[in-house]
Amino acid sequence: MTNSFKALHLAHEQLAKLESQLLKRTLRATESPCDTKATIEGRELKTFCSNDYLGLANHPDLVAALAEGGQKYGVGSGASHLISGHSVAHEALEKELATFQKDHIPNARALFFSTGYLANITAITSLVKLAPHGATSIYSARLNHASLIDGIRLATAQTKANVTLFDHTQLDTLNETLKTDKNLLKIIVTDGVFSMDGDLAPVKKLLGLAQKYDALLLIDDAHGFGVLGKNGHGILEQENICSDRIVYIGTLGKAAGVSGAFVCAEQTLIEWVIQKGRPFIYSTATPPAIAHTLSKSLEIIHGFEGSSRRSHLNKLIKIWQEEMHFSQWEKVPSCTAIQPVILGSNANALLAAKLLDEAGYWIPAIRPPTVPSGSARLRITFSANHSEADLRLLISTLQKIEQTVIQRADHE
Repeated sequence: MTNSFKALHLAHEQLAKLESQLLKRTLRATESPCDTKATIEGRELKTFCSNDYLGLANHPDLVAALAEGGQKYGVGSGASHLISGHSVAHEALEKELATFQKDHIPNARALFFSTGYLANITAITSLVKLAPHGATSIYSARLNHASLIDGIRLATAQTKANVTLFDHTQLDTLNETLKTDKNLLKIIVTDGVFSMDGDLAPVKKLLGLAQKYDALLLIDDAHGFGVLGKNGHGILEQENICSDRIVYIGTLGKAAGVSGAFVCAEQTLIEWVIQKGRPFIYSTATPPAIAHTLSKSLEIIHGFEGSSRRSHLNKLIKIWQEEMHFSQWEKVPSCTAIQPVILGSNANALLAAKLLDEAGYWIPAIRPPTVPSGSARLRITFSANHSEADLRLLISTLQKIEQTVIQRADHE
């Protein structure tokens, strides 16, 4: 038996195990632009599952900006940023992103990345190198995104950093642990908006602890940038906080509607990331046309249209909070466009998703390891392109499907 055959045999076994546990995932290819409706295998489905919170992913002005950027800069960057791939389009975007956070991070500078995953891994693995091996403590919120977790794991393997998990809803233990921490460098790491529950991190309290115990505070605001704050600048604007010890990470493929991410911090810290962030140093730069398009997206987010879209999104959230009632399913309270409904078992979540599909909706079942075991759910998300009528029809459909799922479960 060859090694390759052994690997193939093991893959078959492990995939069958996932299938038996109702944990195997599948890809679905869309045939239409990202919007509130998607065409899949010729069927049109209403979508309440994307992260296109402001409905900009198919905005005609952004489509035009991408075409313009392609004409102006071509379709590729050709090299990493530190070789020849750094364009004036990237430079302009980074300055605009830093301006978004200038009232919240003194001497702010931003660095653009191709994905949020890359931004998180780069930020964490470069910042831990500020201190000697074994002299760093990382405090990570228990429900942080996978990219933060993987960044911390990589940083720990590289520098022997000490990692402590904390509950973001109860900070007394974090305070006590920080109080006795003698390490040279301390980094508190948290999501701004937790992607599976939709709740906000207590960033003001976390900043208070960071200031009290001389720590950095790294915030991944992937689901807050563009939608939180009066101008859509994110959770720092929403909470009106300012500190040069904040490392802010925003995603540009969600509310901004395009692709990429950025790290924003005091300019000295960003200079360090440029020097020591291996994923940044050794990755080909994102095409300048994407950066050009994102500059247009920021203009929309900050302007009147962005304000109007956020206002409508908040109205949808209020309707859901007031009108969506379940008899047994758990509706997780959230002030964001992420509105989870916990069903518990993988089987119930898959059945609900199947019934929604049959009713013309695309809302996938979210199962472990994305969420804790026993908390499989529907992760319902709103877009500014959804109408009030769209939402009320979904509410009516969900109420009927809940009863069907409950009845089938009772008969088993």
